[in-house]
Order: sequence, then structure tokens, then C-alpha cells
Amino acid sequence: MPINVNLDLMLVRRKMSLTELSEKVGVTLANLSVLKTGKARAIRFSTLEAICAALDCQPGDLLEFSGKPAGE
Repeated sequence: MPINVNLDLMLVRRKMSLTELSEKVGVTLANLSVLKTGKARAIRFSTLEAICAALDCQPGDLLEFSGKPAGE
């Protein structure tokens, strides 16, 4: 997938556990784990907003484009 999720990197930078983030944003640990491992197929803007607020970061800090778009 050409979109990489850098949630694990941001958690290390903020010295926060996935469990702690889960409690702050109100998203289950299982759903955050799917996002963290890059297996998520989508993310709601409200979830992205909550994660960015909790980690004091921008969406671009979490999501990175690393290849050609699908279909090219």
C-alpha cells in the first residue's frame, strides 16, 4: 500500500503507549493496533482528528505517501 502509517513513530516521540492513546481518543485498542500495523483500509476524519489532538501532531506526521497511486 502506498500510504504508510507512522503511528508507532509518533507514539515513541510522545512517549505514549497504544493503551494510553486508546483511552485518550476513545478508540479501541484493537482498532488502533490495526491502524498502527498498516492493515487499516480507511480512517475516519474524526478519529484522525482525535489522534492528532492527543499526540499534538499534524495528519502528515502520521500518514506518508510512498508510491504511485492505485491504478497507475
